[in-house]
Amino acid sequence: MSARIEKIDLPGIGTRHDLLTDSGRRIGVLSHRSGQRQLAIFDAHDPDAATETVDLTEAEAVGLADMLGASVMLGQLAQIGTQVAGLFTEQLVLPATSPYAGGVLGDTQARTRTKTSIVGIVRGSEIIPSPTPVTPLHAGDTIIAVGTRSGLEALALLLDRGA
Repeated sequence: MSARIEKIDLPGIGTRHDLLTDSGRRIGVLSHRSGQRQLAIFDAHDPDAATETVDLTEAEAVGLADMLGASVMLGQLAQIGTQVAGLFTEQLVLPATSPYAGGVLGDTQARTRTKTSIVGIVRGSEIIPSPTPVTPLHAGDTIIAVGTRSGLEALALLLDRGA
């Protein structure tokens, strides 16, 4: 599964990266030398004619990238349980009352204590893939974990009560 992406240099303007979809559509991101960005949807029959453009601020471009990355990662993680018998993914919200809220991931010793792996953290629209032991934990974070059913149940209790 790979995507076809074309890079087009636009002298004096910037660079355009186009994604060619399997259905033959073209979606582009134009990065101007000034830092401005535009998202463009191109005519199905004319790859140089944009039918729609949307100006994006830096924050909006980052938000869109985060949103796409998060949805792809969560979709891939959701498929793990269907691909490997006995292995499941779960999304657990860290409660404000958790003894680990305000600490770091390493404080939980989750892998050692529950035999689960925390593979990502979703914080608002931000996704933190492959968090390290020094990754901060905040109340309301969604913890993405992979493990056995019993391990995930133990992780839920650990995050909730510290035991």
